[in-house]
Amino acid sequence: QVKPQFESQANTNCAVFEATEYRSQVVAGSIYFIKVRVSDDQYVHLKVFQSLPYENQGPSLVGFQTGKTRDDPLTYF
Repeated sequence: QVKPQFESQANTNCAVFEATEYRSQVVAGSIYFIKVRVSDDQYVHLKVFQSLPYENQGPSLVGFQTGKTRDDPLTYF
């Protein structure tokens, strides 16, 4: 659901967009850190906020890091 947000903010188009790992943190909603494969050997790390269910809002991309590899650890940023 956040692929169009990432493509717009990073000014790129991704033929591949496959989540391979994630971590979560509960706040007033949830923050997800997601490792996404965007090509054969390129990855990005996404920071996605999902509000509480009663707020009726979809996930929102709040940050990302490019230039990652499959072996880079997925950490808070």
